[in-house]
Order: sequence, then C-alpha cells, then structure tokens
Amino acid sequence: MIEIDNLHKAYRSRSGAVTEVLKGISLRVPAGGITAIVGPSGAGKSTLAKCISLLEKPTRGSIRVNGQDLSLLTGEALRRERRAVGTVFQSSALLQRKTAWQNVALPLEYLGVVPHEIKQHVGALLESVGLSDKADRYPAQLSGGQRQRVGIARALALKPSVLLADEATSGLDPASTTAILQLLTQLRDTFGLSIILITHEMDVVRSAADAVAEIRDGRLVQQGQVRDLLAQPGSLLGDQLFPLRALDAAGDLLLQVTYGTHAPVATDWISRLSRQFNLHIDLLGGHVELIGDRQAGRMRIAVRFNEAPVAAQSLIQQLHQLGLSAELLGSAPAWQEAI
Repeated sequence: MIEIDNLHKAYRSRSGAVTEVLKGISLRVPAGGITAIVGPSGAGKSTLAKCISLLEKPTRGSIRVNGQDLSLLTGEALRRERRAVGTVFQSSALLQRKTAWQNVALPLEYLGVVPHEIKQHVGALLESVGLSDKADRYPAQLSGGQRQRVGIARALALKPSVLLADEATSGLDPASTTAILQLLTQLRDTFGLSIILITHEMDVVRSAADAVAEIRDGRLVQQGQVRDLLAQPGSLLGDQLFPLRALDAAGDLLLQVTYGTHAPVATDWISRLSRQFNLHIDLLGGHVELIGDRQAGRMRIAVRFNEAPVAAQSLIQQLHQLGLSAELLGSAPAWQEAI
C-alpha cells in the first residue's frame, strides 16, 4: 500500500521567492485499491505525481510504500526502492526506434537481468496486456490505446507494488479509454497493485476508481469512497461525479434522491412508492450508472398527491428502506403542514 502524510512541496525561484505547490497532502491507497486524484489545472496534481514517483523530492512529509519511507532515501537506496512505483505517462513515452518488446525490456536490461529471464518476463507482460501478437511492432505501427498498453507493460516490468497512471487515458478515444481502464482493473486484481489515477476525466473516476481525492490550490479538499461521496448531501465532488440536470416542474413535493451505500436499490422503487402512497411521480432528471457491482446515481423527482397529503418524512423513510437516501428540496404552500 501507499501512505502519504502531510506532504509539502515548495519551489524557490532565482530571485529567492518561494512558491508552495503542495500544502499538507495526506492520502492512503490500500493494496488492491484504485484511487483517482482530480482537480483543476494548476491544483498540484502533476507535482504530486512527481513526488510519488520520487522524480521530485518533497520539501517535507513522508511517502511510504509498504511501510518504507521513500522520502528519506538517497542514492542507491532510493533508486532501488523507487522500483516499487511504476509510472504510466500520458504520451506512453515509448522509444520510437524500438519495438514494443524492446521498450518493455528496457528497464530489465538496465538492471542487468540475464537475457533468458528478460525474454520470459517480457513475453508474460505483453500477454498480460493483450499484445503478444504486436511484440515486433514499432510505436508508429500501433494505435494510441496499444501504445498505452505497451507503456503499462513497461511500468510493470520491475514488479512494482504501486502503479501511477498520470493522465494515462487523456487523448484516447472512448473505446480505447474503456479498454485501458478495464486492463488496469484486471491488473490490479491479478497483481494486487495499489493504483493511483491522476485524471481530469470524471468518466474515468466513475468507471474505475474505488476512491477519489480532490486537490485545489495544493490542498486536499475532499476525499472518500466514490459511493460515499455520492451519498453525502452537498458534496461538491459528488456533484461533479454525477452531474444532475433537471427540468422544472410543478409538484407538491420536490425531492432529490440518491442511490445509497447502505443497501442495493430496488429497481421498481418508483412504482412501489407510487402504489404505497397513491402518488404521481414525475422524473425531472437523473444520472445512474453501475459503480462496481451496484447502481449509483442521483435523481430529482416531483411528487403530486392524488388524495390526502403524505408527510415528507414518511416518504423519505420509505425510500431509505428501498436503498435510497432523499433530501427535501421544496414543497407547495398548500402542503406545508404535511412536511
């Protein structure tokens, strides 16, 4: 696993001015977990990625991989322990005059691994990313998604326990992006990797991440499991993950409904609620997807009473029993006493 505690990074200009880019970042990524790091341009995501891979030395704070604090190491000890972190770059960063096989073999050749072990290991890595039949192709002969697969295989060559993917799907078409994310999830499960996804794409977070952390102005402003953030009322990150555009409509009650984390959601919850309380329910907007093995998302509904009014709290309690959370957004004046 990777543990980042109170990480700071500052740069000093030639004039002596100090600019602090990272301001006390603390983050945990368990073995077998995928954590996405998001934030606007200039927030510090790239600097954090460089610190995690030890391409940049933190000003203070610690980066522990499997209990070893890499930020305290120097020289040969640092070079040795850095092998625990594999990095996949946005552009794949392949050498254009070397084949896919040769690109994956580079880290092993640099370490002096004997040729027959290189041959065996590189063959297994290319097979794991689905490119055994492309081993002799040069980068120019591969698609963008295939080049990223080669980059992933190379990042795994030294058997790291942490894989850092820095905008690894940026610029890829949707089909290639989906394939790369499925591959990362598969590799996570196969090798028990801790994976950090640096990304600005919320589709990537929803598709692959177990947890997400948001950085703004060098600070970690919100983090948590994707499902938990979605269920938190007023979560800005939850709103970004599941943006909700809703129509305006008249109704006795206006509710925002969230697919909760406490139980699976009944697929017929709208019809159940309508029958139980004799309601007319208008769906004004929604965003629902599968996150892992459960549905997650948000909906906004307008409720109209066909007969006697129903207390809003009764509806909210029933929605909770159906696996949902609900928040009252508004009510018609005629029904204020029912709330």
